[in-house]
Amino acid sequence: MSYQDMETRQQSCSASSVSYVIESNEERKRTDENACTKDGSLDRHGKPAMKGRTGGWRCAMLILVNQGLVTLAFAAVEVNLVLFSKSVLRHTNAEAADTFSRWMGTVYLFSFMGAFLSDSYLGRYLTCVTFQVLYLIGLVSLSLVTQLFLLKPQGCGKQGQLCEPHSPAEIAIFYVAIYLIALGNGAPEPALAAFGADQFDEEDDEENQSKNSFYSYFYVALNLGSLVAETVLVYIQNIGNWILGFWICATCAMVAFSLLLCGSFRYRHFRTVGNPISKFCQVIVASMRKINLQVPSDGEGLYEVQRKEDKNSGVRRILHTDAFKFLDRAAIITPQDIFLLTNKGETANPWYLCTITQVEEVKCILRLLPIWLCSILSSVVFIQMLSLFVEQGAAMETTIWNFHIPPASMFAFDIVSTSAFILLYDKLMVPLYVRLTKREPKPPSELQRIGIGIAIAMVSMIIAGIVEQQRLKYANHNGEETSALSIFWQTPQYVLVGVSEALIYVAQMEFFASQTPDGLKSLGIGLSMYSSAMGSYICSIVLAAVMAITSKNGKPGWVPPDLNAGHLDRYFFLLAALAALNLALFVACAKRYNPTSFEKRAEEVEMEARDQASEA
Repeated sequence: MSYQDMETRQQSCSASSVSYVIESNEERKRTDENACTKDGSLDRHGKPAMKGRTGGWRCAMLILVNQGLVTLAFAAVEVNLVLFSKSVLRHTNAEAADTFSRWMGTVYLFSFMGAFLSDSYLGRYLTCVTFQVLYLIGLVSLSLVTQLFLLKPQGCGKQGQLCEPHSPAEIAIFYVAIYLIALGNGAPEPALAAFGADQFDEEDDEENQSKNSFYSYFYVALNLGSLVAETVLVYIQNIGNWILGFWICATCAMVAFSLLLCGSFRYRHFRTVGNPISKFCQVIVASMRKINLQVPSDGEGLYEVQRKEDKNSGVRRILHTDAFKFLDRAAIITPQDIFLLTNKGETANPWYLCTITQVEEVKCILRLLPIWLCSILSSVVFIQMLSLFVEQGAAMETTIWNFHIPPASMFAFDIVSTSAFILLYDKLMVPLYVRLTKREPKPPSELQRIGIGIAIAMVSMIIAGIVEQQRLKYANHNGEETSALSIFWQTPQYVLVGVSEALIYVAQMEFFASQTPDGLKSLGIGLSMYSSAMGSYICSIVLAAVMAITSKNGKPGWVPPDLNAGHLDRYFFLLAALAALNLALFVACAKRYNPTSFEKRAEEVEMEARDQASEA
């Protein structure tokens, strides 16, 4: 297509957008296949995306199913990694929990890295494709190393049946495989969530509602994939069929990758924005160069590009705020800047002069940091659910009517409660909230939902501690390693963690995606996921510190290999106290938070329509 043809199409799209503003309400509802999106999204050729031919739920469903299958494969490795480490690699309880925490922390660390590459260089689609290839390689490698080297002698790996010690080379191959899985799952996840939301035009009322729903459905897809993994595949692996379970995971990853490729011709895309780190550094350097200048009290006179210069970029300008006023110096126009911009016609050097939007992008991230720091400790609860909850369940009565219940399959209660809560939130929870508070139909904000979720997580840790006290009581009474207390007593703590998870993670994803600049949506979601990474590392540090303090003078410590000799209940109560402290800090930060204000794209389109009408 020639340059003139491309210009003609852009003008046609612009005309469609303008006419869409001035149409009547009834005409707005009609779907025009040739109308272009108004949020700046592009098709695979880099031209303005046409609504009827790109995006929508057809593309979003492929992404949701891809996420479900990818999560199914990952969760099957994730939930039984502790038991695999103990029965196959011969790790102790503390070693297995520490290995798991570090591995999970690395998964979310890779999420942040993938989000950075997605927004800066690769784009969301290419990021998803590239790292899912590595994910598939990791799963195949894990299947092969388990089949060829780790399960020796034959039949080992079942609960209570340890395998032979392995050579350093075999252990190294295993770790390479699981960290490839961590890279392949973690890196594309924030990009995949943002990419799915990109399939909806947020300037269209109907598609904007679908976009808001997508994040919830994305997390439901994640949980449904986990549900299958943590019931069917966990049972297969728990009876010793590790090889079959891992090869099923590899097959699911292959199907998921194929589905992602199926929508390649219809996906909507956004342009990458370049390295945000350099942009942030430019603001800092430019503000330091003008440290002696006086910042205007009302923000008047600060530098910003004209609206037409930023047209069709897909990135909204950010309105000026009074916070972090020292950074506004980067946008102060000096006489030298005026000379270069007017007389020589040069573009502004961002190391000397930044736009208001660029300055506000830095302010956005700085405002998010206190909320992000508070979200770190809330992740500690979920990490413990994936490790110590399993170890606690393995030390309880797991046989019901001659049927053995894998401890990791108790995650089904967490997943069902999470998915049910998400699906019923708008239909049941919000109306009930409005009735109880007797307020206008205004549901809780993202920050309010996160705070409620932290409080519920604190309660779940208290219940887990009480259950552990009862487990110890029955174990000591019978004098056996396994307590007579049924594993189903863990149900309340799993359900409460699931509800907390639904509140925190979905709201956190929506909050960070909405409060970050348009070109950094993947990075915003990655930032929320990176809090889980830091939570994993803090969990590892807290556990190591607790064991170092409580195992002095020959004592077994709170989390020893034999849980009946320790005090896991005290560790759960400690986590509840940390959650209470985290809740207090979060409430203080949430009250002081000022949301980001974006310039409306619809207002720009309407202004352009008026300009054209006045010129005519």
